[in-house]
Amino acid sequence: MNQVTYAFPPAARPSAVIHGSGGHFPIHRIYCVGQNYADHAREMGSDPQREPPFFFSKPADAYLLADGTAAVPTAVAYPSRTTDLQHEIELVVALGRGGSNIAVANAATHVFGFAVGVDLTRRDLQKIAKDRGRPWDTSKGFDQSAPVSAIHPVQQTGWPERGAIWLKVNGELRQQGNTQAMIWNISEIIAELSTLYCLLPGDLIFTGTPSGVGPVQRGDLLQGAVEGIATVAFRIE
Repeated sequence: MNQVTYAFPPAARPSAVIHGSGGHFPIHRIYCVGQNYADHAREMGSDPQREPPFFFSKPADAYLLADGTAAVPTAVAYPSRTTDLQHEIELVVALGRGGSNIAVANAATHVFGFAVGVDLTRRDLQKIAKDRGRPWDTSKGFDQSAPVSAIHPVQQTGWPERGAIWLKVNGELRQQGNTQAMIWNISEIIAELSTLYCLLPGDLIFTGTPSGVGPVQRGDLLQGAVEGIATVAFRIE
């Protein structure tokens, strides 16, 4: 068998920390569900009764460990080309099995665990893209745009059918909701996404955010959680 020769050393594969094991979860892709809470859909000018949730993605290397149990919060760089960086707290699903056209009834068997993440967004660039009918890549998929807690295996957390979800900025409560309010639940998200992509072990899925999204500045400390899952914390530098 011939050995592969690269033009230069390939980048290391992004991986997430698994809580309590010292192991790592290799990341394949990061998918995100847009406007999966009715209050956030209305906040963004959409009608949740007429417009269903939709999907977009971030590159795997947008991931950054920002575990809320760390003594010193992770530093997240304020990105270039924006003056309106905004936070979106989310429950994150980590897949341990993949597949296409997964049935809703079987979707839970594909889940490895759960985490808490923040979908950081260059809101001003997103608005320009929306107004001109262009892709969202530069507003959603920039470096360090997916700070995430350690992944907690489903055997530790159970199935989060409901649970408080919140985010604070410098101690001020900005977002507050409950995962029970998701328009598409976890199993429905996995099933629907699997009709568009062949899902693989290592995929992360951000499941949407409640209302209250807003801007952050350099020096701000962000802390968030999903009840019974995990906490996330980081500082914008």
